[in-house]
Amino acid sequence: MLRLTELTLPLHHEAEDLPAAICERLGIAPGELVRFEIARRGNDARNKRNIKLVYAIDVELADEAGVLVRLADDHRLRPTPDTEYRFVAHAPEGGTSLRPVVVGTGPCGLFAGLILAQMGFRPIILDRGKVVRERTKDTWGLWRKSVLDPESNVQFGEGGAGTFSDGKLYSRIKDPRHLDRKVLTEFVKAGAPPEILTEAHPHIGTFRLVTMVESIRATVESLGGEYRFSTRVDGIDIAPDRSVRGLHLHGGGYLEATHVVLAVGHSARDTFEMLHAAGVFVEPKPFSIGVRIEHPQSWIDTARFGAEAGNDILGAAEYHISHHCSNGRTVYSFCMCPGGTVVAATSEEGRVATNGMSQYSRNERNANSGFVVAIDPARDYPGDPLAGIAFQRHWESAAFVAGGSNYRAPGQLLGDFMAGRASTSLGSVVPSYRPGVTPTDLAQCLPDFAVEAMREAIPAFGRQIPGYDHPDVVMTGVETRTSSPVRFTRGKDFQSLNTAGLFPAGEGAGYAGGILSAAVDGIKVAEAVALSLTL
Repeated sequence: MLRLTELTLPLHHEAEDLPAAICERLGIAPGELVRFEIARRGNDARNKRNIKLVYAIDVELADEAGVLVRLADDHRLRPTPDTEYRFVAHAPEGGTSLRPVVVGTGPCGLFAGLILAQMGFRPIILDRGKVVRERTKDTWGLWRKSVLDPESNVQFGEGGAGTFSDGKLYSRIKDPRHLDRKVLTEFVKAGAPPEILTEAHPHIGTFRLVTMVESIRATVESLGGEYRFSTRVDGIDIAPDRSVRGLHLHGGGYLEATHVVLAVGHSARDTFEMLHAAGVFVEPKPFSIGVRIEHPQSWIDTARFGAEAGNDILGAAEYHISHHCSNGRTVYSFCMCPGGTVVAATSEEGRVATNGMSQYSRNERNANSGFVVAIDPARDYPGDPLAGIAFQRHWESAAFVAGGSNYRAPGQLLGDFMAGRASTSLGSVVPSYRPGVTPTDLAQCLPDFAVEAMREAIPAFGRQIPGYDHPDVVMTGVETRTSSPVRFTRGKDFQSLNTAGLFPAGEGAGYAGGILSAAVDGIKVAEAVALSLTL
């Protein structure tokens, strides 16, 4: 088959228009088109008065070779890529002397465990939190009752932080092996809607992710994998030659292991500290700080789609914006959640951190996104590789106090923020954060450079998205968990630079940003473990 890309049709085209457009582009008669299937569909809404759908189509033709020769100079026509996943190794007969261990069950750990299980290595998978449904109850305990369980929350437990998010399944990674396709295919097997295989910006949403995580766990267990929940790793046993030989578990247990995948997520601060104390090589990594900003979704739909706002094909509108400030900082939107809610995302007592979440329907009243400022370790917290953790904790603690010291979040009207005055009440935009929002001055919860940069960026964003800078827009603080503040640097063999047998992976180790890229990294690390075990 051949892949035809950049095929555009009007938003309201008829079904028969698609094969006709294929034939016209290729210069063939209808009878020469044997069959076709949609590989990808997106939209081009740059002109709101003439929104178009943009397709990538796989076509089977009567004379594919001849068409390829005739259109050799057209970059929009190429052989359909081979996206079939092929395992790099299989466990030897009788298995290995020690089973590989995966620490963490977020997207990265989930796929590291799945791939290892599919290759026959019967992994042991540890998570400090609970199974996903029990974890969901604990998470709602914070949102509804202001009761935090430090081991079972938005950050920790089966499914990882991605479970309580928008469930976006796209990234900017370019992988010649198409490992992202393996991730999407496994998600569909686990219950995701099939359209995630064709939509340009697929998403799932929290409720669907819960059942999918359970399904993947069942698959791993059926292949001989073993899950151990409520099992925190408190120490790593490193031999004199700096190779891993085991893990010390909370409560005094010990697990012998020579191949450990570290997929703990970006908020496992105590684990980062433990590994640093054990001499595992770690370096600081950039992340960002800011707030969650909320607008009525209808405003964003109208700003992006004009008269087509609310069209079922287009769905809820998204945005991605950035601004380079005069103080050298970059301000940008992060993890935009159309038709979603702002959620309490702390994992430590006495601190407030926010994130965004959407369901598959994306039909809540507000849109929200991170409105954040990039941080440079060398400039903002030089020296100590763990200084970024202290930086995050400082501002999360300030937000806890500003919110009332009860897990309510500090909030401020955009108009008050721009004027430099504390908010005393809220306006027409109703904040979605639970347990609740306390009107205040967010400047007390953010570094001065961030406040300065955000105030400069807001008018620029308002010029790009009408209504973005409306004075009643709500800002809720603080957003600190955009990514891991550290990187556990690894070599070409995916092992720690100075600790053999330790495979840092995913977002927490500094190698991913989001569900899809974390899952892909989990696959790569699982392959590295398998090759190490079979050489």
